[in-house]
Amino acid sequence: MKIHKNISEINPEQWQQLIDSSPVASFFQTREWYDFCSTLSFLKPFVYAVSENDKLTALICGYVVAEGNVLKQFFSKRAIVLGGALLDENISEKTLHALLTYVKKDLKKQAIYLELRNFNDYTPFRPTFEKVGFAYQPHLNFHIATPDIETALKQLSSTKRRDVKISQKEGAEIIEITEEKDLRAYYALLEDLYKTKVKMPLFPYDFFQKLVKLSNGKIFGIKYQDQIIGGSVCVFLENRAVYELFACGLDRKFKNIYPSTLATWAGIEYAARNGYKYFDMMGAGKPDEDYGVREFKAKFGGELVEYGRFLCILQPCLYKLGKKVIQIIKSRK
Repeated sequence: MKIHKNISEINPEQWQQLIDSSPVASFFQTREWYDFCSTLSFLKPFVYAVSENDKLTALICGYVVAEGNVLKQFFSKRAIVLGGALLDENISEKTLHALLTYVKKDLKKQAIYLELRNFNDYTPFRPTFEKVGFAYQPHLNFHIATPDIETALKQLSSTKRRDVKISQKEGAEIIEITEEKDLRAYYALLEDLYKTKVKMPLFPYDFFQKLVKLSNGKIFGIKYQDQIIGGSVCVFLENRAVYELFACGLDRKFKNIYPSTLATWAGIEYAARNGYKYFDMMGAGKPDEDYGVREFKAKFGGELVEYGRFLCILQPCLYKLGKKVIQIIKSRK
């Protein structure tokens, strides 16, 4: 058994083979995602892997991020692994235990906590995660089957189906955003949404500017009367899934135009037209908390799944203190 900390140690062909064969693969464990994160100044990507008998059997790819002023950055340093760990279905408990232990120890120098946001079912591996100190936290998501356009459209609630059809009939169109002016217009919508409603930090413009250049990334725009009024940001895992990172729209501003609905439908339709098995909505909140966005997402007809998250507190004292400091900073805004 050998643990790899540097990307130069990981065989790219074996990495791709693991992506192709793993039951818990996602786009966020690919080399393309790692390389993309490496171009962003506000993220610090990391990748760890383990080999057994010269065969790659597990990989953990993520990034360390923090935001705000110097004080807030210090207390918000966190390691995020979107999609969860990439695992061979036959990986031994001993090997997975060794990798998780190593990752936990190494990231302790860089982040206060480590969170793996699972987009697949990790039930067979959960006992090993918990033995190493990763607490399971319930978290919901929607997966929408996309075998073809007809099936995808039928899964929508009658209201959503009507909203899609009437929006397009009235002149709203789905485009792929490639021009700078359209991208800036879309980012302005997202920025306003995050400031006024979501009240969470939004990735800088640089993230979106570079994502449109990915071979497996697109930003769909909703255009009406020659202006961008909504859109969605999606990435793809070939032959498997389309993931929706962001979606927004100027709802209730134009009669019979529903840009938020059309923005999400854009990704679902793309998945159905291009041979992807399902559309991943990337989160629907905690089961025990009311979440308005979950109600919106539920109307697209997906399967409600609970794959949860694995949380490992790397620096307990800083974690407790940091939660209080962040609360104080937020209350002063």
